[in-house]
Amino acid sequence: MSLVVEHAAPVKKNYVTALKEALFEEMERNPNLICQGEDIGILGGAFGVTEGLQARYGASRVVDMPISEACIVGSAVGLALGGKTVMAEMQFIDFISCGFDQIVNMMATYHYRTAGEVNMPVVVRGPAGAYGGGALYHSQMNEAWFCNSPGLRVVCPSTPYDAKGLLKGALRDGNPCIFFEIKELYRKREIAEFLPEEDYAIPLGKAIVRREGSDLTFVTYGQNVYHCLQAAVELEKLGVNAEVIDIRTLVPLDEDTIFTSIAKTNHLIAVNEAPMTCGFAGEIVARVSEKAFEYLDAPPMRITRLDTPVPWAKPLELHVLPSVEKLVNAALKSVKF
Repeated sequence: MSLVVEHAAPVKKNYVTALKEALFEEMERNPNLICQGEDIGILGGAFGVTEGLQARYGASRVVDMPISEACIVGSAVGLALGGKTVMAEMQFIDFISCGFDQIVNMMATYHYRTAGEVNMPVVVRGPAGAYGGGALYHSQMNEAWFCNSPGLRVVCPSTPYDAKGLLKGALRDGNPCIFFEIKELYRKREIAEFLPEEDYAIPLGKAIVRREGSDLTFVTYGQNVYHCLQAAVELEKLGVNAEVIDIRTLVPLDEDTIFTSIAKTNHLIAVNEAPMTCGFAGEIVARVSEKAFEYLDAPPMRITRLDTPVPWAKPLELHVLPSVEKLVNAALKSVKF
């Protein structure tokens, strides 16, 4: 008599589950990994990313910290100096500003000021972004602050596959990293996907083409990837074939993938959810203008949040943020230039 063993059918994983898997697997792989943050232990994090982690690995490796981002990051720096790898969670990325000094003046600079002798394997991660009615204190995308701080990696995944792979890549990279998670994508069913059963990590610094196109290039990251993809669908109805590049890692930036696309489409629209002034879309436009200007048939454009805090009222929130309509109108203007 043979025994038939039934295996559960694979299921699609959402963004937050992908992040949880990354942390569990890295905690198992690396006994020197410490996780710390506000309510990440008993509560499992405000959004459940660390749920069950303390029960599995104990309070000495998954540490509930005081409500002090300066303490969370500062102690992470000290642990890293002692040979640990650290994941430091910000309950909302907006409040990372309370730990700003420790990040930009300590964490980002140690490798440089020790002539390369000291690494700083710290990943500061947390929920970011708008479109969910979080108003001005729970809707920020402040990634440009850290792109302007030499020594830091800056990452923003848009899919569950990338969320898991890039978090694992960041934890293995050895350099300090600010890891932006889009909270509106955490449990979005439409983007859930099957994840590999085998271990994988995505090296930082490589963009991905989410949609092939020939007439215009959207360059973006995070939640705006989906706005660009939807805009590309609408543009196709109007005879415009748009390519969508998800840069995934802002620092280091994969310029080659962007320039290769511009050489093909000859039109650029850079998109970020943060305000326009000094936003990362401007950095993309600047690099294309400096290094790939000969490929352009129209001025490069930016679609960003207006230079205002994010309002609470839904119509006002949507008014100030990038939208499919804004992207379609900008694309038509660009290709008709």
